[in-house]
Amino acid sequence: MSDRTFNVLFLCTGNSARSILGESIVTHLGGGRFKGFSAGSHPKGQVHPYAIDQLASMGYPTANMHSKSWDVFAAAGAPHMDFVFTVCDDAAGEACPVWLGQPMTAHWGIPDPAAVDGSELEKRTAFRSAFAALENRIRLFLSLPFDTLDRMALQQRLDAIGRRPPSSAAA
Repeated sequence: MSDRTFNVLFLCTGNSARSILGESIVTHLGGGRFKGFSAGSHPKGQVHPYAIDQLASMGYPTANMHSKSWDVFAAAGAPHMDFVFTVCDDAAGEACPVWLGQPMTAHWGIPDPAAVDGSELEKRTAFRSAFAALENRIRLFLSLPFDTLDRMALQQRLDAIGRRPPSSAAA
């Protein structure tokens, strides 16, 4: 793999939980080789506080996290994306903007922790589960032999990561 930094965009509808988690995790685990970004088709305008709490409790970056539209990354002058991952089923079914440079894309659906009704413990457990599933998938992604995979083989690997059930993404 070259010495340049690869940009990874995580998309969700509200850009308040799963995509935010993905942005922070890939930036942290990417060791300077990968930089995470996140956006939503219909951003909520604020990051869910449990997402920030979960990231902070694991020592992952939370500075400058904010909910934003995916239009930000489709505009002129936006960072070039190398990879774009949808993490919710709603965003996967929507018509996405045209991403310049033809980034690799895949759907890595994760249940929405922000949609969980119940006690505070149940809600925080949902955020821990979403974090764990994304962290496992991102670890698999980062461990791919990028230097030896052609575009078709890489796409197959990205799709396979997304087909793993969230509860067994590390298997």
